Amino acid sequence: MEPIHPDIARAKTIDTNFYNSPEYYKLALEKIIVPSWQFIGDTSLLPISSACYPFTLLPGSLDEPLVLTRDEEGIHCLSNVCTHRGNIVVSEPCKAGQLRCRYHGRAFQLNGKFKSMPEFKEVCDFPAFSDDLPSLPVFQWGNLLFTCLEKKYAPEIFLGDMISRVGWLPLEDFVYQPERSKEYLVNASWALYCENFLEGFHIPFVHSGLNAAIDYGNYTTELFEYSSLQIGISKDEDACFTLPENHIDHGKKIAAYYFFIFPNMMFNFYPWGLSLNVIEPNGVGHTKIRFLTYLWKEKHFNKGAGANLDKVELEDEEVVENVQKGVRSRLYHNGRYSVTREQGTHHFHRIIASILQNHIA
Repeated sequence: MEPIHPDIARAKTIDTNFYNSPEYYKLALEKIIVPSWQFIGDTSLLPISSACYPFTLLPGSLDEPLVLTRDEEGIHCLSNVCTHRGNIVVSEPCKAGQLRCRYHGRAFQLNGKFKSMPEFKEVCDFPAFSDDLPSLPVFQWGNLLFTCLEKKYAPEIFLGDMISRVGWLPLEDFVYQPERSKEYLVNASWALYCENFLEGFHIPFVHSGLNAAIDYGNYTTELFEYSSLQIGISKDEDACFTLPENHIDHGKKIAAYYFFIFPNMMFNFYPWGLSLNVIEPNGVGHTKIRFLTYLWKEKHFNKGAGANLDKVELEDEEVVENVQKGVRSRLYHNGRYSVTREQGTHHFHRIIASILQNHIA
């Protein structure tokens, strides 16, 4: 893959093969998604010690069986695959003093350490480290939990700039609202969906309601190593944050903080709380979007920039699905960037190209 020119005024967008090629799709999963930090839920999944919560990380793409457990040491994220014959260990949320495979009875402590196994006295060099359930790192921010399949990057590289900017928010008071959370299936590449989020350029043309709530002329984008921030400024004094006096944005009428965490997470902070969007690849040209709602202040809900999110989502879907049709064209391969409005998309493309530049010509 060709690198993206660092000067946005000279750069061309990523080649359309990236959105359409099965080889690039598989490569992106292994080289981009697998090493990244992913949202896995919040602490309400493990309300008490001895709680166990099985889940699949990015179903439809990575399909990695994992289990969260809680003991006196804290929260653990473990492989949910028995180290004997590969059976799934925990099939449903439960409270348990240990993890026991129902296939042949191998047992593990809640931290994944091997505990016991019937009929294995004659086995040489047993048990070994490989008989423990593999353990993944867990990063906790407030009540939000993250993990990573490869211990390659520190979580702060991805999440640190966001935490610095909005760390004053009492995340522990943000309550997950399953009845206000939704999933959407989009017939477009996961990357195209992310690109659409990363620029406010389309807002006046696609989102009339959102455009009425924010001051488009003062819409800004800030870039970090593996994340970016778009700031929506309110047109009036209503539905905006009350910021601490020592905050970098104090005095501004902030209607929304839109954080993108590379490669596939979107944290939309509004005065009412958080809309957390997880973008899950589901094959070439297919994506599942999880909209997770965390409510903080009911009185602000569905007001200002954080209003009518379903409508905004459907508007985005229509555009992104049309772009997916367009990038399949034999007559289109690259575009150019708006220097003032598409910094986030340029940044996203540069990271992707830098990771994949030694793979597939």
